[in-house]
Amino acid sequence: MAVALSILALLLAAAALAAALRNGRPAAAGAVEDLPADAAGLRREVAALRAEAVGALRHLAVVRYDAFDEMGGRLSWSLALLDDAGDGVVLTSIRGRNEARTYAKSVAGWSGEQELSPEEGEAVAHARLARS
Repeated sequence: MAVALSILALLLAAAALAAALRNGRPAAAGAVEDLPADAAGLRREVAALRAEAVGALRHLAVVRYDAFDEMGGRLSWSLALLDDAGDGVVLTSIRGRNEARTYAKSVAGWSGEQELSPEEGEAVAHARLARS
């Protein structure tokens, strides 16, 4: 069954490629027409896009761990979601034998506004290293 679905997907992809080549134009031609033709206009567009992206939560990292000795499988985790300035949030879920607890802590300038656990600090550090 999986082989038949794979073959069907391959045939559909080939048909879509053939149709696109037959038309001889990109599928999103309308979007290209909206772009400025001169270099200065393109620079303004790029600067505007960069300004919008500054506040985006682009730096992410997850640290999984065992919160309790009797638990296995690294079911607890801390997730850092941060922007270019290191502002954002760290979400943590601690899984116990009979319950799970979830916490959110604010982060500003790559530091927690409340004290961060070692795992939360590790998630923030990994997110900071992932900056581009």
